[in-house]
Amino acid sequence: MSELPLRAQLASVLGKGAASLSRATGRGDGSVIGGKIALKVEPDLLAQLSRGRRLALVSATNGKTTTTRLIASVLRELGPVATNEHGANMPTGHITALANSPDAREAVLEVDEKYLPQVLKAANPAVVVLMNLSRDQMDRASEINLLAKKWREALGRSQAHVVANADDPLVAWAGLGADYATWVSAGQRWKEDSWCCPECGGHLKRDPDPHWECPECGMRRPEATWSVDNNADTVVDPAGQTWPLRLSLPGDANRANAAIAMATAAAYGLQPAQSLPRLQEIRSVAGRYTSVVTDGVEVRLLLAKNPAGWLESFAVLDPPRVPVILSVNAQIPDGKDTSWLWDVDYSVLRGRRVFVMGERRTDLALRLETDEVPFEVADRVSDVVAKVKAESPDITKIDVIANYTAFQQIRADYGRVQ
Repeated sequence: MSELPLRAQLASVLGKGAASLSRATGRGDGSVIGGKIALKVEPDLLAQLSRGRRLALVSATNGKTTTTRLIASVLRELGPVATNEHGANMPTGHITALANSPDAREAVLEVDEKYLPQVLKAANPAVVVLMNLSRDQMDRASEINLLAKKWREALGRSQAHVVANADDPLVAWAGLGADYATWVSAGQRWKEDSWCCPECGGHLKRDPDPHWECPECGMRRPEATWSVDNNADTVVDPAGQTWPLRLSLPGDANRANAAIAMATAAAYGLQPAQSLPRLQEIRSVAGRYTSVVTDGVEVRLLLAKNPAGWLESFAVLDPPRVPVILSVNAQIPDGKDTSWLWDVDYSVLRGRRVFVMGERRTDLALRLETDEVPFEVADRVSDVVAKVKAESPDITKIDVIANYTAFQQIRADYGRVQ
């Protein structure tokens, strides 16, 4: 990295000091407040901290944090990596992550979908990773078609190498705005937000899956050079070689994340034989997929923030005899609008013992009642564990699905498990 100007150095030092004070006083991990203070001193700090690095930006509605962690883990083959792999995905968090690793040539930053064009312009990344787009926090973010349009325009002004999911029409349309792209067939379980062509508005033809095309304007799925086979648990690379994944992280969504991480690593010159072992080592990401044993019961934590995320979480639940806790809040980081609950098909939970928690448990209870899913109301995970253990001593597992702040509250109860 090049030497920072004096003003930028001062901004970085003050930001680190604010972050340290935040941690020392128990107010947070300091990643946001540190960036805020630094930006007050030097508004151009993100561009200056990015200069001289090989930077990858990772954006999507779901899977950003996990994929950022996967890519960062692989790139450590090349040396130290600056990253915000535990979140803080707006410019304030990016500044903190880069300032904390001033000597790292490689950097991987998770980026909130809304902020991607701004960060793309300021940071001048080498690689931009795009995975999926679906409705999320409609009271805060734009309609996803507008987001895709802004992505496409920003990529058209950039020289970044795009690594993108060809199976998501909105992501593909955005990625087609770039001069150079690597396409990954990573799958798209949730299709309810992409039945119409983002180019002309025509109805997309989707047969056979994962192919899609628009009969009106001719836009079609780009040809992928990397692909996931979920049934075989493998990834096929551009040379046609098949790689068994055998991940510790569960589900099709994480196979997709891993395939995209492998394609991104290849853009840095790291081949699957180097990247795959590092991906296989990761068992949880910022508490996601972590299992905690409490009072003899294994509690597994799953994060789901929107309809697409809940669909993926349902797909990795343990067998029906294992109870499940659903917890929903509606704080600012979650989005105040919980109408998205009605887009989720909860009928798949019939036959399970279901508990509801969180600040908006009544919204969730009404939704479950409509889908004819019996439920019980609870205040804390520990209460559910005690009740299940007393009534069904043979049950040794419980799954928890929670949206963002509800997940963080539960995770904090267990000491912010990793």
